[in-house]
Amino acid sequence: MSKTKTFEENLQDLETIVNKLENGDVPLEEAISEFQKGMLLSKELQKTLQAAEKTLVKVMQADGTEVDMDD
Repeated sequence: MSKTKTFEENLQDLETIVNKLENGDVPLEEAISEFQKGMLLSKELQKTLQAAEKTLVKVMQADGTEVDMDD
């Protein structure tokens, strides 16, 4: 069974990759692979943040209508 990871789990994975690459003792091929994984995680995290932002800029009024807070 494939479980979708949470934002926090993906962020932790990205931090692990960054730390691994910053240490510099990773073979080149592995470093490239880890970098690619990190970029994918970064894009996924960005999409999650953008979706959350869209949700947060709306306010539900008493009659059930939504109003953008940006207005």
